[in-house]
Amino acid sequence: MDHHDPGYGTTARVLHWVIAVAVLAMIPAGLIMVRDGLDRGLQDVLFIFHKNLGSILILVVALRVAWRITHPAPPLPGDLPAWQRRAARGSHVALYVLMVVLPLSGYVRVRAGGFPIEGLDALGLPALVGRSKPLAEAASTLHALAAFTLIAVLALHLGAALHHALIRRDGVWGRMWPPRAPGPRT
Repeated sequence: MDHHDPGYGTTARVLHWVIAVAVLAMIPAGLIMVRDGLDRGLQDVLFIFHKNLGSILILVVALRVAWRITHPAPPLPGDLPAWQRRAARGSHVALYVLMVVLPLSGYVRVRAGGFPIEGLDALGLPALVGRSKPLAEAASTLHALAAFTLIAVLALHLGAALHHALIRRDGVWGRMWPPRAPGPRT
């Protein structure tokens, strides 16, 4: 790795890891909350958690997208094969698209279904979508398809990150990982 390349800046790293932790919490909550036979109390808690964290994620993802547009990614290693460069670009575009589609489709599904989003309701924010069973069903289908696609793309993203960290050892992992404090190397 070129140790003069600082990788992503602090803002990009913080936004990345906040979103990563939130998404990694949302996935199991979303998968569990829709299971048949689940305890109603647990199901309610998971739905409330999922809806409200999703509402927060809309804003955080918007910040992340805006930051990414105005702050380009550091270059990939020069010896990375062209197909891996294309795969990296494609997977990042897919991640951004999915991170926008998921919370928006979730919002539409909930609001068109006539359900509350407790945090937004407490702030007095009006629903931006009216009740509509067909719209709720379409948004639900899109949300589910996007969720499973996100799981697959995240698996590829994590696999590629681990490949760079453990096999190539080319510094790509360190570009997004929190930087080590300066000091003597031991």
